[in-house]
This record gives sequence, structure tokens and C-alpha cells, in this order.
Amino acid sequence: MFEAIDLARFQFAFVVSFHIIFPAFTIGLASYLAVLEGLWLWKKEQRYLDLFKYWLKIFAIAFGMGVVSGIVMSYQFGTNWSVFADKTGPVLGPLMGYEILSAFFLEAGFLGIMLFGLNKVGKKLHFFATLMVAFGTFFSAFWILSVNSWMHTPAGFDINAAGQFIPIDWIKIIFNPSFPYRLIHMLMAAYLTTAFVVVAVGSFHLLKAHANNKNAKTMISMGLWMIAIVAPLQLIAGDFHGLNTLEYQPAKVAAMEGHYESKKGAPLILFGIPDDNKGQIDYEISIPKLGSLILTHSLDGKVKGLNDWPRDERPPAEIIFWTFRLMVGIGFLMIFIGFTSLWLRIKGKLYNCNWFSRILTVSGPIGFVAVIAGWITTEVGRQPYTVYGLLKTAESVAPIDAPAVGLSLITFIITYFIIFGAGVFYIFKQFQLDPDKNEVLKETLIERGLMSCIVNFFGKIGKKL
Repeated sequence: MFEAIDLARFQFAFVVSFHIIFPAFTIGLASYLAVLEGLWLWKKEQRYLDLFKYWLKIFAIAFGMGVVSGIVMSYQFGTNWSVFADKTGPVLGPLMGYEILSAFFLEAGFLGIMLFGLNKVGKKLHFFATLMVAFGTFFSAFWILSVNSWMHTPAGFDINAAGQFIPIDWIKIIFNPSFPYRLIHMLMAAYLTTAFVVVAVGSFHLLKAHANNKNAKTMISMGLWMIAIVAPLQLIAGDFHGLNTLEYQPAKVAAMEGHYESKKGAPLILFGIPDDNKGQIDYEISIPKLGSLILTHSLDGKVKGLNDWPRDERPPAEIIFWTFRLMVGIGFLMIFIGFTSLWLRIKGKLYNCNWFSRILTVSGPIGFVAVIAGWITTEVGRQPYTVYGLLKTAESVAPIDAPAVGLSLITFIITYFIIFGAGVFYIFKQFQLDPDKNEVLKETLIERGLMSCIVNFFGKIGKKL
């Protein structure tokens, strides 16, 4: 039988895994929409406007699902994790409030104009609204990652007699030691995730239209430029992030790398089967000393092993050893695809190389897989703590019975698969529409009523700009 804490952890993991795929997509897609509209205003080429309208529909659906899943996720702090909410509330509560008051209001305030105001307000004002939505998605990521990073590398606080974390220095809280690395790493992951979806959709239509779809070619070209540039940068950002993690969470790095014994000149373990009970890795395939070189930038650098920590303070290597390799493996695949695209572009074969187009078409989901694998590595690697080194997960759960958590978990699973399954199905239906034969996003009567006042007001301002 599962205990309440096990069910609560699984429920949170399930909801987070569903939620994170939507922000990872909309952060990048909002910026892509801003670029498309900016290029349309600059170059006056219809293809950019067509693509803007095409992806605007998809953004609206994904954004809505991200908002709904995010709200559900936040409720769990008060239901399954009330002790955690009570102890960390003075620090994390204001940060979550800042995200709602700034980022979410910014997105929601300009989203209606972005979706339905293209023909009702001035071009400059509409572009400004698109920029604000894009900035809002970035700002949202800023605050959420600040919250999450503080849980990994807490700073700028004190603990009162009741065991609550009390803010002392907000600058140190917000810009905690791991925050800059996590923010850059996540933003690049979002841009790469979006780029692969855009390229996959473009390649699908290119194969379908036998290289005659001009808008599909534009999508492929823009997306592959993003992949070719950002994927290698993500590798560098990941290295810096790893060094920061080694400094503040060495047990997590030991579990990720599969090192149970501390040693100088540690190998890079490519493959093996970690066994937490035995404290060893079986069937190891490794490269001598390369692990120390990557982690310490020295061939003889010492890497601390998991066996140096008590068993109840070790993260489960049996999980994050694999998720880490999945994430890194996809990262190298992205770099390979980026470099291959550059080679084909130079050869003038980017749009008529069918084998590469087929690879791009099936590679659309790999960004989401990498994001989820990275998130599991990050969060499971923090165990057994919710606030690293200070508050354990077992001490954070609410005093709630397992049947109650189990019932809500089953409800979440059924509801999510029905509602979000329908949303994802509709997004895939939109993907199948020809980007060369795009139609303007239609407003419903309710949407017209909600947006008429805002659009008319800003329309008068826009015409003057």
C-alpha cells in the first residue's frame, strides 16, 4: 500500500509534468510570434503575417492549457503540502504573488489585443501587445524559476521559533546562487523546444507539398537557425549549471553521474545499472578520468561519491542517472541536427533532402522529452528535501490520509487526460492545416463581448501612433 506522502509526491509530479510542457512551448512561441510580426512590419512580406496567424491559434490553445494546469498545481500547496506552505510561505508566497501581479497580468492584459486586435488597432500597438505577451512569458519564467531555485539553494532568510523561513534579504532570495544558471538553461530549453515543433510542422508540410510550400520553408529555415545557434550554447550553459550544482548540491551530481565511491580522476560513466541498496554501479562502461575533467576541469580532480552521505540523505541514483543521460543525449542530438542543417544549407539541399526532412518531422517532441527529463533530474535530485538541506519532504506533507490523496490523484489523471487530451488533439489538427492557406483566428460572440471595450479603447490610441 502506498502512503500519503508517496501519493502526494506522485500527484505533484504528474501535474508538474503535464504543466511544464505548456510553458516550455509558449515561452518560445510567444517570442517566435513577436519575431514574425516584427519581420512583417519591417519587410512587408505576407509570408510572415501568414505564419503569425497560423501559430497564433496554436499559442492561444497552449497558453490556455498552461494557465489551467498551473492553477491546479498551485492548489496542491494548500491541500497535500500545507506544512511546506506554512513554513516557506513568508518567502515563497510573495514571489508567487509577484509572478501573478506582474507577469500573469501582463500576459492576460495584452493577450486579447494580440489575439483579436490585428484588424482593430494600429499595427504598432498590436506589435507592442505581442511584445508584452512575450515579455510576460519571460517574466513568468523569471519568478517561477526564482522560487524553484531558492528551494535548491536557499539564501537571504532566517528561521523563526516556529520553524518558518523569514525573509531577510530579498535580493539574495530572488537572485539565489543557482537562479541565473537555471533561468538561462530553462529559457534556452524553451526556445529549442519551440524551434523543434516549428521545424517538425514545416517539414511535415514540405514533404506533403513536395517542396512547394513557401511558408513551410520559412518555418524550417527560422527554426533551424535557432537550433544551430542555441543548441551548442545550451551545452555550455549546462556545463556552468552543472558546476554550480556540484558546488551547492554535490550529492545530486554524484547520483547523476553514477559515482558511489569518492575518487580522484573519476571516470565518465557512459552506461551502467546503479544499485542504491548495494551502493555500486553494475556493468559499468566508462571513459577514464573524463568525469573529473568535466566536473572539476582537472584530470585528477576529486569527485565525491554517494556513499559519503548517510543513506537517508542521498537522492535516488536509480532514477536520475537515466533521466540525466536522456536529457544530455537529446542535447547532443539537437546539436547534430543543427550542424547537419548548416551543412545542407551550404550545399543548397536544405529543402530537398527527404531523409533529413523525415528526421525533422519525427523530432518535434524531443524538446518536451528533454525538458521533462531535466525537470525530473532536478527535482528528484533534490530529495529527500523540499528546501535543500533544511526541510525534508517527509516533514512537508499535510496531515492527510492516503485514500483522500489517492482519490484526488485518480480524479486528476482522468480529468487531465480528457481535457488536455482534447486540447492536444486540437493542436495537432491545427498543425495539419496548410500554412500557405491560413485563415484569420475567429472570435466567438463571448470573446467579442469581452474584448470590444479594450480593443476599441486601444484602437483610438493605435491610430494616432
